Amino acid sequence: MLTALSIANIVLIERLDLDFEAGLGVLTGETGAGKSILLDALGLALGMRADSALVRQGADKAQVTASFTPPAPGTSLAALLADNEIALEAGEPLLIRRALKTDGGSRAFLNDQPCSAALLREVGGYLVEIHGQHDDRGLLVPAGHRALLDAYARADTAAVAAAHGAWRGAEARLEAAKAAISEAERDREWLEHCVAELRVLDPRPGEDAELAEARATMQKGERIAGDLGTILEAFEGSDGGPARLRGAARRLDRLAGDHALLAEALASLDRAIIDADEAETKLHEAARALEYDPDRLEAAETRLFELRAMARKHGVQPDALAELTGDLAARLDAIEGGSAGLAKLEAAVAETAAAYTHAATALSDQRRKAAARLDAAVAGELAPLRLDAARFQTLVERLPAERWGAEGMDRVEYLIATNPGAPFAPLAKIASGGELSRFILALKVALAEEGGAETIIFDEIDRGVGGAVASAIGERLARLAGAGKQLLAVTHSPQVAAKGASHFVIAKSSEGIVTRTGVRALDPPGRREEIARMLSGAEVTEEARAQAERLLEVV
Repeated sequence: MLTALSIANIVLIERLDLDFEAGLGVLTGETGAGKSILLDALGLALGMRADSALVRQGADKAQVTASFTPPAPGTSLAALLADNEIALEAGEPLLIRRALKTDGGSRAFLNDQPCSAALLREVGGYLVEIHGQHDDRGLLVPAGHRALLDAYARADTAAVAAAHGAWRGAEARLEAAKAAISEAERDREWLEHCVAELRVLDPRPGEDAELAEARATMQKGERIAGDLGTILEAFEGSDGGPARLRGAARRLDRLAGDHALLAEALASLDRAIIDADEAETKLHEAARALEYDPDRLEAAETRLFELRAMARKHGVQPDALAELTGDLAARLDAIEGGSAGLAKLEAAVAETAAAYTHAATALSDQRRKAAARLDAAVAGELAPLRLDAARFQTLVERLPAERWGAEGMDRVEYLIATNPGAPFAPLAKIASGGELSRFILALKVALAEEGGAETIIFDEIDRGVGGAVASAIGERLARLAGAGKQLLAVTHSPQVAAKGASHFVIAKSSEGIVTRTGVRALDPPGRREEIARMLSGAEVTEEARAQAERLLEVV
């Protein structure tokens, strides 16, 4: 809801600060007083085209600031602001500011954060609808008609959206499977060759490292075999070192009792024999481990070469060959079992498509029934608004299957025919601005609280009508405002003005060659005097004041 509007240096407005309340607010004034300037200023704040002609003569820039109640969490507007990193402080209003220079350059701000004019227009579309000469959004845009009808029908579109997502997801999986099988089919011969080759090779994870280590060990054995043999000879036979040590130990054992040093020598000799035995054992183990076998070395090198050559061929590490074998075999198996897999995916597509069609058809039926109710409700509003010859129709048209989407299978558009026998046409095709505004009012009243911005502005909706029709317009504006909307009506009709919960008068004043436009809120006596002026013209009579009093009493 619009809570405040501050304007500086816009055309004839030098400085203006206005506060607004909920309900119906009316703006009146003499023809040419500057009511359009006020709407131009608000339009500038809402992202409309920046025209340097709006800058007041003699000023270097103009500025408009509009304050709105913050959007409720979870709403589309709140999500839009969050997506664009526009901070909303708890309890603080949403501030829109637009500055315009004489050279046509402009800057826009949301809560004092710079933003683009495009974002400003998008945000403005959620906040305000302007119907009249400034109308370029709201009910004239067919893109929003379907959502309004769904809200009027209390339709649950989430089920259709979910069914559509499941359907498209199943189609995507089927197409991916077909593409994979098609690719594999093209490579069948290559796959068969590779899998057969790898299976013959039968690589094992870690085999490359094992073979490399074995080859290195055997190569070392070949190099040191001679030295190791010579060393082992010193340990073997009756003349070997260990045998001589044992013989010496036996003789020393007979003498050890003769002297303490001999006993210590025997102990040392025993340890030497043990160490010599352990050394001999290690040498034999090393000889076996380093045993050089030309056939074994050649076999290890051949296997290692085959593994590494195969790894280079497929662009992987040797340890990845076993996994590659499984992957290629799986691709080959997918070709063989592809038909069965595709059949399951095709069945899933058919099943989800049927579920979507069922849900979308039910939604379409609900829309058609709601459209009939809406047409009847709008028709009931047309005659009191002097549109009794006009007809309204909610078109619910089945789209081609390729255009079905998460919103269903229908295109929805509001159509009107203003004369008997005339064909139905879109709302925007109506020639008369006043007639269009009254049509929109009728539709808004029929839709009541369903969708749209919280603030709605009707610019001279009463143009060309008076008397009972003007009273009917005022009653419907007040009724719509009572349905949770804030309405501002620019009017020349005293009957409409009398229905307002608040009343602003727009007046032009001159001082020498300087002309200014001002706006002020009226108190009850001021309202009576302004409505009396609207009734009587240039000279306000007592009879006009009495009639104004009666109009205000009816309210």
